[in-house]
Amino acid sequence: MAQGCWIIGKILKLRIFDGEGNSFMERSLEEIQGDVLLVSQFTLYGDLRKGTRPSFSHAAPSLEASDLYEKFVQGFRDRWPGRVQAGRFGADMQVSLVNDGPVTLILDK
Repeated sequence: MAQGCWIIGKILKLRIFDGEGNSFMERSLEEIQGDVLLVSQFTLYGDLRKGTRPSFSHAAPSLEASDLYEKFVQGFRDRWPGRVQAGRFGADMQVSLVNDGPVTLILDK
């Protein structure tokens, strides 16, 4: 779970929240003591390079992916106790949110 530990630390320390006044992306999740909602989203791994139908052949098998997701959730809860909610792996979930900002970040290592 070394990569999971890395990414949890990275998420907690990313300066993605505005500060006082007009300061853009000045504060981290740790600094604002924010909450986290983790939702599994295997469909983000759909490969669209060929054809017109997404391929998920490079995604982890369901049992392996479920295990990785649960370990990630537990790792985040251990590191950020009381501030993490999570969806159910493989469930059809309705998630409502307000996207506040003009950026999309992809974390990869």
